[in-house]
Amino acid sequence: MLLVSLTALGIGGATAIGAILGFLLKRIPHQWVDGLIGFAAGVMLAAAITGLILPAVDLLHPTQLWIVAAGMFSGALFLNLMDMVVPHLHHLTGIDPEQHRNNEHLNKVLLFVMAIAIHNLPEGLAAGVAFGGEDLGNALSVAAGIALQNVPEGMIIISPMLLAGINGRRTFVIALLTGFVEVAGTFLGYFAAMATAAILPLALSFAGGTMLYIVSDEMIPETHSHGYEKLATFSMMAGFFLMILMNAFLS
Repeated sequence: MLLVSLTALGIGGATAIGAILGFLLKRIPHQWVDGLIGFAAGVMLAAAITGLILPAVDLLHPTQLWIVAAGMFSGALFLNLMDMVVPHLHHLTGIDPEQHRNNEHLNKVLLFVMAIAIHNLPEGLAAGVAFGGEDLGNALSVAAGIALQNVPEGMIIISPMLLAGINGRRTFVIALLTGFVEVAGTFLGYFAAMATAAILPLALSFAGGTMLYIVSDEMIPETHSHGYEKLATFSMMAGFFLMILMNAFLS
């Protein structure tokens, strides 16, 4: 339990580290952003496959693989539904939307931040569920992969909020809250997986499905919309291979 707690704090702390770097760098060029997101996409893709989906397959008889499919598609559908439910966050920013001169831009920024917070929940669940299994090395690999992608994620949410007029203190607090969602998700996933071993394959594949959805629906399209597709692609491959190396040494 101590290791799970430290891991949860580490995953959330990675977002804080990224936020600090975001403040130091201020306005990050799109080329950097696409490269960082591409790298994070490769990390998440490898973590989803090697750390979640394949371990779920290993726990089941070939005739039971429908459970993996059900879990993966349930995870993707869950995140798709979550994407549709984005509450207003004006009260977190300290800005009156009626007095702000650029309301449309502010709303887009807040929707972007909320989308990241929503995605952090299943990422935390994935880390927690992985610790519910028997392979500690595999769980550490998944957690490390999520933490790695949280650093660029924390970096890229700072600049849009500052440019939208949110003051520095509130920007940093909002960034920390997105990381806290992941901490809460880690504990939720761990206790859910520990409650009964019977749901572990379904939980692992559900978490894997959410991560595949994020990579395909959000991260890859974002990196291919500013003219830096090649950089994003090779960055994704680098992130994927790094996770393969980590998995090989930690397992």
